[in-house]
Amino acid sequence: MKVVVIGCTHAGTAAIVNTAQLYPDAEITVYERNDNISFLSCGIALYVGGVVKDPQGLFYSSPEKLAELGVKTNMLHEVTSVDTKSKTLRARNLKTGEEFGDSYDKLIVTTGSWPIVPKLEGMELENIVLSKNYRHSNTIIEKAEQAKRITVVGAGYIGIELVEAFQQNGKEVTLIDAEDRILSKYLDPEFTAPIEQSLKDHGIDLALGEKVSSFKGEDGKVTTVVTDKGEYKADLVILCIGFRPNTELLKGQVDMLANGAIIVDNYMRTSAADVFAAGDSCAIHYNPTGKKAYIPLATNAVRMGTLIARNLVSQSIPYMGTQGTSGIKIYEDNIAGTGLTEAAALHEGIDAEAVLVKDNYRPEFMPTFEEVLLKVVYERATRRILGAQIMSKADLTQSINTISVCIQNQMTVDQLAFVDFFFQPHYNKPWNFLNTAGLQALPKTAVKETVQA
Repeated sequence: MKVVVIGCTHAGTAAIVNTAQLYPDAEITVYERNDNISFLSCGIALYVGGVVKDPQGLFYSSPEKLAELGVKTNMLHEVTSVDTKSKTLRARNLKTGEEFGDSYDKLIVTTGSWPIVPKLEGMELENIVLSKNYRHSNTIIEKAEQAKRITVVGAGYIGIELVEAFQQNGKEVTLIDAEDRILSKYLDPEFTAPIEQSLKDHGIDLALGEKVSSFKGEDGKVTTVVTDKGEYKADLVILCIGFRPNTELLKGQVDMLANGAIIVDNYMRTSAADVFAAGDSCAIHYNPTGKKAYIPLATNAVRMGTLIARNLVSQSIPYMGTQGTSGIKIYEDNIAGTGLTEAAALHEGIDAEAVLVKDNYRPEFMPTFEEVLLKVVYERATRRILGAQIMSKADLTQSINTISVCIQNQMTVDQLAFVDFFFQPHYNKPWNFLNTAGLQALPKTAVKETVQA
């Protein structure tokens, strides 16, 4: 069996390693257009901020490690075309310019995503950079050393982590986003408001509800970010607007969402025979809505890549879908979320309700205790849990993994009230705060028993 893998991302590495282990006789060839593989891009802010001293720790595989499994890895090779009907492809050696053809029995497409780059006046100016791969992270670190004023465009996870890192390194930092709240895709206002205040308290200038329209510069270098509401001086600009799937190779050959994300079934198969896909290049089954959605997360990627190997020859293990579970630490606050926010549920046309719990996570007789803010969103008619968010100075983020399992198993908020959680004063109260959310959501009036005469 000849297996070709395009792209050695999180999903690609998982698919390659597991395929090599499950099918030791398979001939596996990898095409990667970069000069490195398996870079943990979620660690960029930690690297930029100096928390991670040795960037090699952000790589969890290498061509040498794959070679030990019998895998041939073609680095700095770009696949230029794929023909899914003839099961052939064309590739180019980026060092020599040589072009050649190849064929496959099974094709695994794990081409990942690329940052959205707006077409704005002044984009050609120096010191406007992206934040995605290892090369970007080194460029950011190098340029940040000389920069006094840094502007980050995009208030998602990467943007928030970067502004925190820059501020802690003594920079003057501005955060710009077209939305009127930070992290608006992940959290409701009850959570974003205190986080925004924390950023302001640390001296970060927030320019929310403002859309970047152009950049100004002098001597070829950026000096000013222009929005529809103002101008901001900057020696360095980091663009973190979002991501698009890298799927041009298969355009018109497999089913995709409108944004180009490849649609796969529960076994990671595309609509083309013997073509599999996983990771940031794909749409994924989103359990809270039951629809296909584009949710580029490393956790989704490694699960999907692993399942490709398991289902490469026969349908063995179906994917269980995702809740889009994620977490972030911003200064002293530990934050996590899963599933739909209340705002997202309403946007989806779902008749949703929510409960908000604000309590100390463990008994007040303990020497110390911290407040926890928990929100659970559920469907009004079915009582089915749709999502949850949590924030605390104590690290209680693992509780969101519990809610993720609840959503995946279509549990109701009423059931959450009575789930068996242990009690120990070091860790919680007799009613765990997850139970408390369920109890708070219970109907306010008792159900009257109907007695027949």
